[in-house]
Amino acid sequence: MRRTSFEPMGCPIAGALELVGDWWTLVIMRDVLDGFTRFDELQRNLGIAPTMLTRRLHSLVETGLVSREQYSTAPKRFEYVPTARGRDLAVVMVALYAWGTKHSAAGGGQVVLVDQDTGEEIVPVFDDERSGRRLSAINATFLAGSQADEAMRERLDPELRAARRQRAGHS
Repeated sequence: MRRTSFEPMGCPIAGALELVGDWWTLVIMRDVLDGFTRFDELQRNLGIAPTMLTRRLHSLVETGLVSREQYSTAPKRFEYVPTARGRDLAVVMVALYAWGTKHSAAGGGQVVLVDQDTGEEIVPVFDDERSGRRLSAINATFLAGSQADEAMRERLDPELRAARRQRAGHS
């Protein structure tokens, strides 16, 4: 069954999900970013069927998150190395780690995030680069950008949003 494409939505979140929305993508990328780049390592870590892993890795190559690089000629073997685009997912992984630590049953301390240089535990927070303020302390919202179509402008119209939030009982 072919899934619906999010591309026509014109939203960066939907666009990101178009690339990484499959849950296997994120756990495979978690391992690839952690240095597990060979097929057998990934299969062992994830307990995924070889055919499924082959399809997922092919998809990651197609979307430019990893590159397939030969590391042995006899027998012919490949590894899956994160590209710059794939390495940029690290911040998303840290955000998911922070959220999962707080809200999931798996957040019980089996995995901690540490600084590789000092070994000290990291408690991730996200700051606005321009103001230096923590995002959790900013009353942020999405607005339609200069390239937004009419549907997106209406969807993100501040007055219509306020009316919807009022109707739903949000402040």
